[in-house]
Amino acid sequence: MGCCSSAAQGFICGFSIATGAAARLLSGYDSYGNICGQKNVKVEGIVNSGLDLTHKKYVFFLDPCNIDLVHQKIKSIALCVSACPRKELKTLADIQKFAETNGSTLCSYELQPSEYTTDPRAAKLCPKYPVPESAPIPFFHRCAPVNISCYAKFAEALITFVSDSSVLHRLISGVMTSKEIIMGLCLLSLVLSMILMVIIRYISRVLVWILTILVILGSLGGTGVLWWLYAKQRISAGALETQIAKDNLQALLIYAIAATVFTVILLLIMLIMRKRVALTIALFHVAGKVFIHLPLLVFQPFWTFFVLILFWTYWIAVLLFLGTTGSPVPNEEGFVEFRMAGPLKYMWWYHVVGLIWISEFILACQQMTVAGAVVTYYFTREKRNLPFTPILASVNRLVCYHLGTVAKGSFIITLVKIPRMILMYIHTQLKGKENACARCMLKACICCLWCLEKCLTYLNQNAYTATAINSTNFCTSAKDAFVILVENALRVAAINTVGDFMLFLGKVLIVCSTGLAGIMLLNYQRDYTTWVLPLIIVCLFAFLVAHCFLSIYEMVVDVLFLCFAIDTKYNDGSPGREFYMDKVLMEFVENSRKSMKEAGRGGGAEGRELKPMASGASSS
Repeated sequence: MGCCSSAAQGFICGFSIATGAAARLLSGYDSYGNICGQKNVKVEGIVNSGLDLTHKKYVFFLDPCNIDLVHQKIKSIALCVSACPRKELKTLADIQKFAETNGSTLCSYELQPSEYTTDPRAAKLCPKYPVPESAPIPFFHRCAPVNISCYAKFAEALITFVSDSSVLHRLISGVMTSKEIIMGLCLLSLVLSMILMVIIRYISRVLVWILTILVILGSLGGTGVLWWLYAKQRISAGALETQIAKDNLQALLIYAIAATVFTVILLLIMLIMRKRVALTIALFHVAGKVFIHLPLLVFQPFWTFFVLILFWTYWIAVLLFLGTTGSPVPNEEGFVEFRMAGPLKYMWWYHVVGLIWISEFILACQQMTVAGAVVTYYFTREKRNLPFTPILASVNRLVCYHLGTVAKGSFIITLVKIPRMILMYIHTQLKGKENACARCMLKACICCLWCLEKCLTYLNQNAYTATAINSTNFCTSAKDAFVILVENALRVAAINTVGDFMLFLGKVLIVCSTGLAGIMLLNYQRDYTTWVLPLIIVCLFAFLVAHCFLSIYEMVVDVLFLCFAIDTKYNDGSPGREFYMDKVLMEFVENSRKSMKEAGRGGGAEGRELKPMASGASSS
């Protein structure tokens, strides 16, 4: 299945290159169908087609700032020229002088340079002046204006919530002014994530409580600092009545209110879950041991991200090829467009499906690799007998035996994701046009598909773990994993909820620490820099970095839990059926039994949650 998808993606790439799309994309082509920098074939019905443009290697637009916002393309005649104008040309005389001096004719092919100032057709066939200074785009041979102000206006038109363009200019200037601080804070978030992974490895027993205390102090401290800065700037607002100061004051008020609401909700959740926090300590401790024995697990997000970047780069390149492939067809304006006819014009739909499927396939390969390595660790009684590189051994088993499993799992996710994306697109296109009932039904369908996707993703991850344990096919592994999860539904809910929440607190800690450092540093530039957007960029990047690192830890905890559940289902600790679990997990089982007795021998909800799986297994 995965081989078929890869072969189809390769066919699309080969087809687009074979039909000349690669040459048109890289070398560029004019409005008459001629590819710049080579000899061309005559297009029937087009006057200026079939020219020898060997010495004209760059595409030049007569009006580069005439942008069609609907179709998102430049509405201008394109010509092949030998050089881009490296300085502004203000009149037709300057354009004529540039052609005579540099040999680069910027007007249409039927006009000679000597006719630029005398022929009345020059107003239509010559570029709109003043012609901006431009330079060729590397590798793509297009002349692009050095001053991108017209493209900035295009960006402003896409951002509908900005009614005053000066707001966008101030935000962009704030990012450019604070770029060094932004880069430094992004590096800080990376360092903090690495430090948190080290802390998880060595002090996992007390990590939960340390994180809880630090997050409480961090959220309260961050909220207090925001209100203090708001009060300070409001007092001094009368001395500096600039628009930037007003923007910063308003942003501080919004941040302070949002932080206060967030802190209150966070404290309430932690108060409710305080009795269940102890359930995660054993699994966190064992997960810390896993990272001690398998340190390469920390770098899994880097390899996965690197492979995804390579695939996305390839996918975008093929998409650009598809955008320029096809046969030349005259349009209503007398110029040439390249269009595909027949079933091939729907090829890009399959290309989009391939983007989703292969991206999910790459992520599934990461899950299978991590699951295989952790399963090897768990079910090896003597840890000194572990393979030299369990990660590479897991990758080898994946490539040799389990590619079909991850292909099926990722395909199932794709089948759910695509209808959800189609419904989201329909909802976006019909926004403001559909009635309330249709809008509610669309949102309900989107929500249901999203929930189904999350459930299937979680089931797939556990199916990969079952495959790593039993070497069974995908369907059998998914059935086995589902049975195990249903049998331990309460414990799955308790441990996964608390574990995920504690890792979420770790992400919050990194974001709060990075955001607090950003507030203190950017506060020194508040009089001349709008730092709303820089702070948002820094916090988003910090969250993404923390998520990449801690998601691996979350994955390890989930794999350990399923191994623990299978271990207690088929083993009871008797001779010949000894447990594989770590001593810490054995202590967890014993503590669960004591808690069950203290709670009234299973008479309460807490007692049922803490009921050890070993006793359930032995009674079955």
